[in-house]
Amino acid sequence: MVTAIGHGPGNARAATSPARAARGPAYLLLAPGIAYLGVFFVIPVVALLVTSLYVPVPGGDVGQFQPAFEWQNYVTVLSTYWPHLVRSFGYALVATLAALLIGYPVAYAIAVRARGRPFVQAMLLVLVIAPFFTSFILRTIAWKQILADESFVVAALRAVQLLPPDGRLTATAFAVVAGLTYNFLPFMTLPIYASLERLDPRLVEAGGDLYASGPTTFWRVTLPLSMPGVVSGTLLTFIPASGDFVNSVLLGNNGTTMIGQVIDSRFFKVSDYPGAAALSVVLMVAILLLVTSYIRRAGTEDLL
Repeated sequence: MVTAIGHGPGNARAATSPARAARGPAYLLLAPGIAYLGVFFVIPVVALLVTSLYVPVPGGDVGQFQPAFEWQNYVTVLSTYWPHLVRSFGYALVATLAALLIGYPVAYAIAVRARGRPFVQAMLLVLVIAPFFTSFILRTIAWKQILADESFVVAALRAVQLLPPDGRLTATAFAVVAGLTYNFLPFMTLPIYASLERLDPRLVEAGGDLYASGPTTFWRVTLPLSMPGVVSGTLLTFIPASGDFVNSVLLGNNGTTMIGQVIDSRFFKVSDYPGAAALSVVLMVAILLLVTSYIRRAGTEDLL
């Protein structure tokens, strides 16, 4: 006997009710993460936006401000500190490219050349991650000692005449970029390693079977398949490097001041909270626009 199955509204509600019931636990699982983002991201950003529009209290002391809608704060900070913003992005870009040139071969050696040797891979990964076990500031101070005028690096460069007798590396743009590159190098290396580790070796072997040379196989097979890691690594390096101020403080001079250093000074030394907040908002918006444009040009919109 064949039983007819109805298709009325009651049956439709019965069919969709399990799906609706399954959404409840999913929302409960998402609730802690959403609450965390709301408390530690959304609320601070809103507070930053509101603070950026404050005005000084008439006749008040230094550091006293009142709510307002003073959009002129943005015009003032942009007209005053746009060179620092451009310099920060320039340093971050150079450091990102340097980290890519150093980090990709390292990641390739760990993921591809050391494949099949777990102990060697583990030791190399430990060497990449080991800097995280030390304070960020201590690592930067170490670079200050490495690049000091009396260091062996400067002496060697002077000996081979790559550096003038009175030349120096500390308190220069080179030192700031070197510090940025070193401190954020693991953020570049690890995502690229993760992409190369997932690479199917048979694809590389197929390139050889089709009479492609080693460099051709790399450019046509390995590099394109590792681009998600390259894009992720460049973002993880460029974004924090743009807002960094520790390297410019410890390794730079007055001519290498970055925007993060300006924001720190406006907040804690000058007590110009609206100006510092406006600079922070400008930095966030500029990074967001640059990152969005970069991801779309790289053809990996799924990373957004």
